[in-house]
Amino acid sequence: MAYFKSNDTDYTKTLAEYATNLKFEDIPADVIERAKLMTLHTLGVSLAAKKDELAQDAVLVGRELNNGTGGSATVWTTGEKLSPANAVFVNGTISDILDWEDCSWTGHPSASAVPVSVALAEDQHASGKEYLAALVACFEVCMRVSMAVQPGPEFDHSQGWAISNWNIFAATTAAGKLMGLDAEKLDKAFGLSCHFTEMPSNMQQATMSNAYHYQWGHVSQSGVIAALCAKHGIANMQGCFDIPYGYCEQLTTAVDRTWLDRDMNKFLMMEILIKHWPANMWVQTPVELVANMTKEYGISPDDIEEIVVNPPTQYRMHCPEDGFSSLMEAQFSMPFVIASYLLDPTPNPRWFTPDKFKDPKILELAKKVKAGSDPEETLLHCFNVYQSGSHPEKTVRITTKDGKVYEESMRYHKGHPKNMLTRDEFVELFRMNAGQYCSEQTVEALIDFVLNIENVEDMASFGDVLK
Repeated sequence: MAYFKSNDTDYTKTLAEYATNLKFEDIPADVIERAKLMTLHTLGVSLAAKKDELAQDAVLVGRELNNGTGGSATVWTTGEKLSPANAVFVNGTISDILDWEDCSWTGHPSASAVPVSVALAEDQHASGKEYLAALVACFEVCMRVSMAVQPGPEFDHSQGWAISNWNIFAATTAAGKLMGLDAEKLDKAFGLSCHFTEMPSNMQQATMSNAYHYQWGHVSQSGVIAALCAKHGIANMQGCFDIPYGYCEQLTTAVDRTWLDRDMNKFLMMEILIKHWPANMWVQTPVELVANMTKEYGISPDDIEEIVVNPPTQYRMHCPEDGFSSLMEAQFSMPFVIASYLLDPTPNPRWFTPDKFKDPKILELAKKVKAGSDPEETLLHCFNVYQSGSHPEKTVRITTKDGKVYEESMRYHKGHPKNMLTRDEFVELFRMNAGQYCSEQTVEALIDFVLNIENVEDMASFGDVLK
């Protein structure tokens, strides 16, 4: 019996059947390669965050939820075992701490997709091929669901964007597929995920709290729980993407359900951007320009009189007089990240240790980074340009103390789908990140494991490699 009107569509069923039916053999070689490299990158930036205070706190929280150590899934930064649900809470949180993983058209799917796929593949003793099929499936579901519920033209990000909300469908898909749920049960798991996921909130940008990163762990864990509930049986709950106000209308007045089954013969995960720098997405291009220009023209920090970024980006030009109060506030600041690069040109987690937030040298340089004269680009505009297949173009002008002026523009920074990192660049970035705290032997073993993951017979061996 239907108590409320339902659309005459079957989008939810279509996505559930797509995810459950997708096999490794169905996936093109270039997509498999990207899935492996995104696994490597997400793991690397997570390992680089090991010493961050929030990363260590996340381990403590996961351990308490687990009532101690013990389980079938590995915590990446410590090597200890927890239950899959508690391990993905920790690893999902840590994946986003340095804000270095990825950015899709709508957020950070890797922060759920990779931790959940790895944990459930360990738990279920899945093969590497089964892991890759689950990872690709969950990216594809998440990309389509998220685009169906993006805000309309009057939206401002100060109203609270649901950036982690739709990540739960990456987590639910990966967990459900690796648990062996059929399409009907996965459909029900999607419905339950609507109840379990995050609400839109502006607490993130209003407070710039580091706790923001916990949401990626939480939605990842909730997706695993939704799949477990469906596995053991729930009544009804199908059709969440078809029922009005079941999910889509709760997030936007500009619902576009045509995204839910759009281009099902294509792999939209190939449009996900990989971050080249440990910073917010809209900080990437100006930092890349400054890095290229200072190298090409031999400009040192002491030479710089002024750096102008044009057009400026909404909410990304802040530089408080008394310094920065949190990791997130620093990561979202073009002036801070540019100054950090100039003083320490190799990107690394030490850019964001608490002592740097009020470092006089960093602040002095950061204050030289100014907004250009063009109208600032809103975050909504930036995302709309990216979603259209392009990217906002930025121009950086560096004036040196001797009066020389250097100016360059860029649209597609390294890591953008139109300027993707090469395999060698992914590997070197992983070596740099994982090598912060792992031995060279462990780093090389992890590279070999991930790049040849399709040959792995039992993903439970992942934890042994990480040790």
